[in-house]
Amino acid sequence: MPITTKVSLVRQAPGTYETATVELDDPRQGEVTVKLAASGLCHSDDHVATGDVPVAVYPYVGGHEGAGVVTAVGPNTPGYEVGDHVVFSFLPACGKCEFCAQGLSNLCDLGASLLTGARADDPTSFRMTENGNPVGQQCGISTFAEYTTASVDSVVKIGKDIPLKAAALVGCGVPTGWGSAVNSANIKPGAVVIVMGIGGIGANALQGAAHAGAKTIIAVDPVQFKRDKAKVFGATHAFATIEEAADFARSLTNGQGADATIVTIGVVRGDHVGQALASIRKAGTVVLTGLGNITEAGAPIALGDLTLMQKRLQGSLFGESNPRRDIPNLLRMYQAGQLKLEELITREYTLDEVAQAYDDMHAGRNIRGLVVFD
Repeated sequence: MPITTKVSLVRQAPGTYETATVELDDPRQGEVTVKLAASGLCHSDDHVATGDVPVAVYPYVGGHEGAGVVTAVGPNTPGYEVGDHVVFSFLPACGKCEFCAQGLSNLCDLGASLLTGARADDPTSFRMTENGNPVGQQCGISTFAEYTTASVDSVVKIGKDIPLKAAALVGCGVPTGWGSAVNSANIKPGAVVIVMGIGGIGANALQGAAHAGAKTIIAVDPVQFKRDKAKVFGATHAFATIEEAADFARSLTNGQGADATIVTIGVVRGDHVGQALASIRKAGTVVLTGLGNITEAGAPIALGDLTLMQKRLQGSLFGESNPRRDIPNLLRMYQAGQLKLEELITREYTLDEVAQAYDDMHAGRNIRGLVVFD
């Protein structure tokens, strides 16, 4: 029988997260129910509240970065049992489609259902309801919930010795930022790298750049607190503006510019892309990871500069990471002391404080806020 669970949802966009109680389906075949231990407060969920990322149905329960303990397993669902510890991957991976077969599981065909709020195999079937009416699930998982039911395509089992609060962060922010540097920017030892925007994604882009061997890692953020914190995650220098950062990169490279600039700003505009492209050297790379209004088009890019300087503009989803490979790998690095996770958490919140958490994010008070459940 369905259970009731406390959640944080938006009823419209623009809107504000509020606490509610919804009915949650028991798991079907290929699904599990999970009791959440912690959920990261990613900017993408705020994009849903502002309307920058339109979704198909309201109300809509947020959250797509979390970890918890399995409390129920659907029938004929081998490989999972009650008590398993899992991390949610906001990008499901079926392992069967063309992109999964190519090793590009971050581009799995199941991703087409992420903003429908419904089950991937049936757009009329919702795991959450309120008074009998459909309630959408963010990315098919909705981790702003005490309990949630999701497909096993969206969960990764982890060791029970790993703290769940730390593990929650590797469901989105850590691999997205880390992979933006290591995979998408393909940073080499000795490189000069700029990271624009030091939040939950940018801080991990700094960690990835440092791990890849970059010699000079330049953080850009208008907030002094974030510039100070950037040094914790590997930045060698920090500036308030991209113009200052680009000038500094050119001073180190005979006027050329950075080898790579990674754009992890919370609300990306077209002019940010143009600024990033102007900051890199010939044959350099701009990695665009942050989101803005996804329906907007256009950026002031000098096409001659793009062509004649042979520059590359690269989009990056989940840092080109493979959930089933990279989530366990990043946790092994954390256990070996090679990756900072707890240091990312600026403040913990209750589920009732999600709206306050996003106010704090907008005010530049957090690297990463974390909802912690009892």
